[in-house]
Amino acid sequence: MSLDSDIIVDRRRIRRKLTFWRVMAALIAIAAIASFALIATPGARGTFASVGSIARVHIDGLIRSDSERTEALERLENSAAAAVIVHINSPGGTTAGSEQLYDSLTRLKAKKPLVVVVEGLAASGGYITAIASDHIVAQQSSLVGSIGVLFQYPNVSELLKTIGVKVEEVKSSPLKAAPNGFEPTSPEARAALDALVKDSYAWFKGMVKERRGMDDTQLEKVADGRVFTGRQAIDLKLIDQIGDEKTAVTWLVEHKGVKKGLPVRDYKLQPRFGDLTFLKTAAAVALEALGLSSIAHQIGQTGVAQAVDRLGMDGMLALWQPAASN
Repeated sequence: MSLDSDIIVDRRRIRRKLTFWRVMAALIAIAAIASFALIATPGARGTFASVGSIARVHIDGLIRSDSERTEALERLENSAAAAVIVHINSPGGTTAGSEQLYDSLTRLKAKKPLVVVVEGLAASGGYITAIASDHIVAQQSSLVGSIGVLFQYPNVSELLKTIGVKVEEVKSSPLKAAPNGFEPTSPEARAALDALVKDSYAWFKGMVKERRGMDDTQLEKVADGRVFTGRQAIDLKLIDQIGDEKTAVTWLVEHKGVKKGLPVRDYKLQPRFGDLTFLKTAAAVALEALGLSSIAHQIGQTGVAQAVDRLGMDGMLALWQPAASN
């Protein structure tokens, strides 16, 4: 009887050990598959700054506030990249978004040598972004500048009058929700907007004056809202050098001590991995082969992120947070 009890205890012990090693094997398999998928996916490859390389960052289109972009630049601060080249092709955007991006690049510049290359356009908020760098390179035909602030709003009061529609409102004070576009703008509302624009304009000019080392006379030449070609901008101190990415790399080597010959690799600010169906399927197959069908079923139903979370592996796929599938 005692012998049978010992056999049962041994079998249970062996079963527990077998379950433990199955789970460990599953975790290793998922980690290996996830690593391969992150490396193999084009959008994912760019999220990592390789050791011994220069990171290339693109700022394109309209600039708005963007927490994902801020977080990506913060990761780049602590990456293995030797330096950063920021390519800008933007007409600007909101002042708040441009300020946020400027602040992010300023923090990045404190950690990594950073140079800006203007590809086609760095205007208004795009130029705010550019002056975060200590060195701006642009092509001869690039457009830079447009130092100024704009506040636009549609006014349909005449149209409403024509079609016989009147908008009624009750508000706490005359300037609440003014202007509203449904009635002519009052002198008081226009004066309030003018104060906002002038304050933001003074902030913009102050940044340009400080970052580009201009005196008041030089600033007035470029702060009337115009854009300038690269050829004009270099004489006006809006940029530092005519050239392209190769010019930027040479400057990093000669002035920032960056090792010569380093490759320049894309760093994506907002990677989009897709659903990586192959990753889900491969992970599920690996778990099925290990006899962990219940976990494999969870992957099929809820996706890798939730399954990993259930296994207590928070953070393994930190760069990928897909939406839960239904």
